[in-house]
Amino acid sequence: MGAPSRLVGSVPVRACGVGLSSAAATVTAGRPGLLQARQGRGAGAMAGGSAGLPKRLGTLLSGLLECGAFCGLIFGWASLVFVLKDLQYFKEWCQPAGPNGTEQLDCSRQDEQFSLVFTIGSFMNNFMTFPMGFIFDRFGTTVARLIAISLYTCGTLLVAFSTPGLSVLLFPAMSMLSVGGILLILTNMQVGNLFGKYRSIIITLYNGAFDSSSAIFLIIKVLYGHGLSLRTMFLFMAACSAWHLLRTLFLMPRTRIPYPLPPAYNYGLRCPGRSRSYRTYEEKRPPGEAGPEETPLGLQRLARGDAGLVSTYTNAFAFTQLCGVLCAPWNGLILDRHKRGKAPHPDGALGALADLQASVLSLVVTVVLGLLFSIAAAVPVLPVQFGTFVLQVLSRSFLYGGNAAFLAIAFPPQHFGKLYGLAMALSALVALLQYPCVALVQGPLQGDPFYVNLGLIAVVLLAFVSPVVVARECRHQAKELGAAGTPLAAAPGTETPDEATH
Repeated sequence: MGAPSRLVGSVPVRACGVGLSSAAATVTAGRPGLLQARQGRGAGAMAGGSAGLPKRLGTLLSGLLECGAFCGLIFGWASLVFVLKDLQYFKEWCQPAGPNGTEQLDCSRQDEQFSLVFTIGSFMNNFMTFPMGFIFDRFGTTVARLIAISLYTCGTLLVAFSTPGLSVLLFPAMSMLSVGGILLILTNMQVGNLFGKYRSIIITLYNGAFDSSSAIFLIIKVLYGHGLSLRTMFLFMAACSAWHLLRTLFLMPRTRIPYPLPPAYNYGLRCPGRSRSYRTYEEKRPPGEAGPEETPLGLQRLARGDAGLVSTYTNAFAFTQLCGVLCAPWNGLILDRHKRGKAPHPDGALGALADLQASVLSLVVTVVLGLLFSIAAAVPVLPVQFGTFVLQVLSRSFLYGGNAAFLAIAFPPQHFGKLYGLAMALSALVALLQYPCVALVQGPLQGDPFYVNLGLIAVVLLAFVSPVVVARECRHQAKELGAAGTPLAAAPGTETPDEATH
């Protein structure tokens, strides 16, 4: 799912109360029958019932706030750089431009240090998702979130107590914020399992909120301009870890939210009881990104050194990131479009095939948006970059949200963390090319990224292979179902309503 980076600058869950009845917890050949489900609902009622709509909405909305304010901070790096430059971070890398030392300082090496901080931070954001996915799958939500909260707190404290003389602290700080943020959103995407047919929409919505969180550094930039110190703001962000902890205890499961939801499912600290294991049909099925967005480094060249104009465009870039949370659900609507309507959504193998078929259009739209973004980014006209900013938000929202939703659709849920982490790790390897590409542009290409962008456009075209492969797999599965006689509307071995009454 990865694409080249741009140079434009059984599942365990908690059983509540006295626990579900053995009939509800029992799985026949790995697939729960209708009779067991009915018995489970009765037992769930005696045990205190499932999580109600207010609690599920509270989990959803608080998760959106968490993703939108804390998870993707690193991608607002352009705004924070303005503050750090004003505070003289990495100032020692600036050198006189001439032999007599009277000319204007050349701070290109200072810019390289800021670029390196971002490159390492964004690389850690993607690459460390792979081992973090293993931790999430193996130890569950609570352990994963405690690790994320610890990393986030340490990162914000390092920035708060950093000084221009200790600029090097920005390297571990941004890496910790990146890894902590991606682990937080990894634990939040399972919330879509609480809302059935809106699952893909919610997954993409969370990824859109992740995109919008890059505007937090813009807010810091504005508040800094009004006299608030960098240390005060990051100490406040560190204090917000208490809120993350409370949400972990009361509005998140200890292990994972299964899909589909078992009867009378509940979660949170007020839900004592022992762990149960539910094995759904999806888990029994046989198993069959553009890189991180970086700061618009080329704007200073297009703005001909006008610092005010650069600041204006940087603010515009940051403001457009707020729209990520609005754009992301569009991809979810494409993925879930076949679930809407009067006809009930099929279950079992037929339902899985319908979900996979819906992902083909999503993949095509994602690649087209990425291609348009790449083309617009290569146009060396400053006003065109406003359109580039819009396309960047759209393509990133479709890419990250669609990637997570596709993995949830196409693969068993108990492997989601590992597969999502693997996809992000692969994109991180691609992101490593960012720093040498920046050095290439600023060196031999004399600040002109056109030819590098042109090469990257050619690489983006390779992403069209993805929807083609998925479409062929859909046709293959459809033929297999047709050869079996009648399509399976339910999992093999599941009791039909008539069988359940006898």
